[in-house]
Amino acid sequence: MSKTADTALPDPSRWKALAFIALAQLMVVLDATIVNIALPSAQTDLGISDGNKQWVITAYALAFGGLLLFGGRISDLWGRKRTFVVGLIGFALASALGGAAQNEAMMFGSRALQGVFGALLAPAALSLLAVMFTDAKERAKAFGIYGAIAGGGGAVGLILGGFLTEYLNWRWTFFVNIPFAIVAAAGAYFVIREPSGTRNRAPLDIPGVVLSTLGLVALVYGFTRAESAGWSDAVTVSMFVAAAVLLIAFVVTEAHVKSPLLPLRVLTERNRGGVYLSLGLAIIAMFGLFLFLTYYLQVVKGYSPVKTGFAFMPMIVGMITGSTQIGTRLMTRVPPRLLMGPGFLVAAVGMLLLTQLDLNTSYAAVILPGMLLLGLGMGTAFMPAMSLATHGIEPRDAGVASAMVNTSQQVGGAIGTALLNTIAASATTAYVADRAAGATDPQLLELQAMVSGFAAAIWWAVGILVAAAAIAIALINTGRPGTGSGGTDDASGAGAEEEFRIPVVAH
Repeated sequence: MSKTADTALPDPSRWKALAFIALAQLMVVLDATIVNIALPSAQTDLGISDGNKQWVITAYALAFGGLLLFGGRISDLWGRKRTFVVGLIGFALASALGGAAQNEAMMFGSRALQGVFGALLAPAALSLLAVMFTDAKERAKAFGIYGAIAGGGGAVGLILGGFLTEYLNWRWTFFVNIPFAIVAAAGAYFVIREPSGTRNRAPLDIPGVVLSTLGLVALVYGFTRAESAGWSDAVTVSMFVAAAVLLIAFVVTEAHVKSPLLPLRVLTERNRGGVYLSLGLAIIAMFGLFLFLTYYLQVVKGYSPVKTGFAFMPMIVGMITGSTQIGTRLMTRVPPRLLMGPGFLVAAVGMLLLTQLDLNTSYAAVILPGMLLLGLGMGTAFMPAMSLATHGIEPRDAGVASAMVNTSQQVGGAIGTALLNTIAASATTAYVADRAAGATDPQLLELQAMVSGFAAAIWWAVGILVAAAAIAIALINTGRPGTGSGGTDDASGAGAEEEFRIPVVAH
């Protein structure tokens, strides 16, 4: 069969494959938030101290964030389907271990293992889409579905976590991953047929693996440590210094080795670079908000875990609508920057509404429209961002390019939680110091200070989203896919459709 004919006849089972890839992505994204809701119950049952409870989140974040580039390179080397299935099976086993945990060591170990297998699974899932969907319009639909899940899955996790914790047991927030993983792995094994000739069989760049893993672990841990110990803490500062040294050494190494873990061509193409940077900033803003609203609704408004989860529904509806209805329909008609830039700005307007939070804020008048706009904007921007992550990429680099998106999201999430939490804590302390002398109700003052801190941090999130929009508009200049003329919007001057196609080698 000729190469052209093979490209014209894509895999007939690709849409079935998308269902299983999306299911696996949903499981990974759910896990990022579902455990947050269950954490207080798990902490009590297992006797985890307040000082150590952060490790339930941190162990996962360190393993996942630190090993993503390695996972992306492994998927290019082993084959995406094999890496995907191994990642799913490992994630299920680690989840079973977490659900059965009898002490904090078992819990922390299971979370680290989940992170390791998540780092295999996430880049393999995205790069499978990149090599299976080569037609511009189909690619837009596939990434619309994937983008909606990537964006909205975290909020779905809050609802599911609330139900499982309130009506069953915290252990089910781990056990629920097992059926997801089994169905996705079985489906992937029988349905996915990865195009041949798309692997990168170059030897593994061991120095790159060591430097990138240690550098990313140091960076993520530095931000996590800053949240609990402060920015001037000696360990926090040393982690940031170590991260800078290791990541600079990593870039120098990648520029000189024969088969780099992260070929610098993946980063230096302006459209991909713009996606990684703007998406990372947007995630910083969004992750901080998840945390603040969860506390606001439960502590200030007195919502139950289930009611809190349902309160996030407008954001989920907005994300799904923005991704599948706005992003997918417009992506083949307008350049991606005209979806990403305005999308981030609409999200910023939603965030701006949420700066009005106080003790008596109306859910219907302020929080609901704010979350709906945030979801609409993020969903619209996420869809082209996910697709552009593998923009113009060579098939042999698809895994590592996909890993870079996950890395920007993971590091963005760690930075967002730490940075915005620190800003909120500082504003809360300042509020109490200013008003403590004349306060008649210390408990009321404490709540007012907490909400004032949240509002101050959300103002920063608005600014970060505006910066993400500016970066997307300035750097992303590819034309719309599916046209023969990119004009000034096309970085290369070649047909934009060709830039969005992944070549498929004949079987």
